[in-house]
Amino acid sequence: MASSSTALLSPPKPSWFTPERLLVIFCVINLINYVDRGAIASNGVNGSRGSCSKSGTCTSGRGIQGDFNLSNFEDGVLSSAFMVGLLLACPIFASLAKSVNPFRLIGVGLSVWTVAVVGCGFSINFWSITVCRMLVGVGEASFISLAAPFIDDNAPPAKKTLWLGMFYMFIPTGYAAGYVYGGLVGDHFNWRYAFFGEAVLMLPFAVLGFVMKPLQLKGFAPAESTKALTSIETASLEVQDTDASVVKGSMKSSKSKCAFVDLKQFSRFMKDLKVLLLEKVFVVNVIGYIIYNFVLGAYSYWGPKAGYSIYNMSNADLIFGGITIVCGIVGTLAGGYVLDLINSTISNAFKLLTAVTFAGAIFCFSAFCFKNMYPFLALFAIGELFVFATQAPVNFICLHCVKPSLRPISMAISTVAIHLFGDVPSSPLVGVLQDQTNNWRKTALILTSILFPAAVIWFIGIFLHSVDRFDEESEHPEVTTADGSNTTPLLDRKAAGTTETPAEP
Repeated sequence: MASSSTALLSPPKPSWFTPERLLVIFCVINLINYVDRGAIASNGVNGSRGSCSKSGTCTSGRGIQGDFNLSNFEDGVLSSAFMVGLLLACPIFASLAKSVNPFRLIGVGLSVWTVAVVGCGFSINFWSITVCRMLVGVGEASFISLAAPFIDDNAPPAKKTLWLGMFYMFIPTGYAAGYVYGGLVGDHFNWRYAFFGEAVLMLPFAVLGFVMKPLQLKGFAPAESTKALTSIETASLEVQDTDASVVKGSMKSSKSKCAFVDLKQFSRFMKDLKVLLLEKVFVVNVIGYIIYNFVLGAYSYWGPKAGYSIYNMSNADLIFGGITIVCGIVGTLAGGYVLDLINSTISNAFKLLTAVTFAGAIFCFSAFCFKNMYPFLALFAIGELFVFATQAPVNFICLHCVKPSLRPISMAISTVAIHLFGDVPSSPLVGVLQDQTNNWRKTALILTSILFPAAVIWFIGIFLHSVDRFDEESEHPEVTTADGSNTTPLLDRKAAGTTETPAEP
């Protein structure tokens, strides 16, 4: 009996995923996500409206803007439509992670994403493509809020922030690759094929989310629990059987139960949100992140135009794109590596954020003071190296300042906040500023100076009482004590030791 009991308590064979495979898969998915964002902004996909000169010579439009005859306002709405779905769905997916296996949620999200980009390719007018872009944001929401906690769980302790840096470096890389991909496909084929190509690339990862054995996030009830988690499918069947019996007994009782479950889930989400917003370290970190993202969002949208106006760059898109991709990769990796090197604590993360943001602000501000293009490019590149070094530390704080079960909602609320108050309003506000000043150099200097308050906010974080809650008890101690899954995810190299020793003394 003792041996059979031990066999029940011990976890099953580890998942096919090793930590390294998991990192590579999430990095590729992140790359495809941001290739989509870059592609829809590229000249090949976005295109331009038809126009007529004063002499009466007319040119036909091309791309999305040309085919649907979009105004600049409609084109601007289209470029940010995915944000609507992303902002609405991020908290929902984060909340569902408490009752549905998170890896399955990622599979669902990527499936929605794949269907949505196919819909973009088949769209017939402005409204149809706008709705599809919103659904792209819904699909992306599950991945955005859950991928970082998975990586944090499975990264080697000495390389946690370096691995986060590897993941986040694909944001600028994806954007730049999207510009190139969209341009090539749009110029040689048709803009619709760019979306079809993205769907083909993402489809295998969407399928993978359903066919592979579910992975479990630290801090949640493990899928292999002897109580109710022999598998997601079995649990689902049990729920269906229960619901069937309830329907036979009383339809009214079933509806009341569903309403109670929904209310309970909403109540739990609000409780978690309250805990999160009362965490001073999280709030200070996200405020700094919002200010930082305000500047970067405006840089990404207005940078090439400002460079063309100030320095007469004929190939401003290529120059700014090249600087962004190189500095994005090197800076993001360097930020993660340095934090691991100096000991990855929350206090050290705030110190690093303060230092690199302040240095980046100085170099970028100085760059725009030069009238010659070459000193500008050199100083701006150095500034961007420092600015991109924030990506790993800022997300490390979001993950480690809360207990494990709150990490998905922490990442979700952080994502919602930095977009809603950061890069979404920054581009139009900077456009208004430029209309008032009519001087791109002055506008760029004012925008860059906003990085200094971000550094000040993160400097305040150094003096806050901070506790790394990564190893805090999960909210299901009665389950996790038996199989140790509150401290080790079910991946090959980490699960091996757990399999040999089912219960720690």
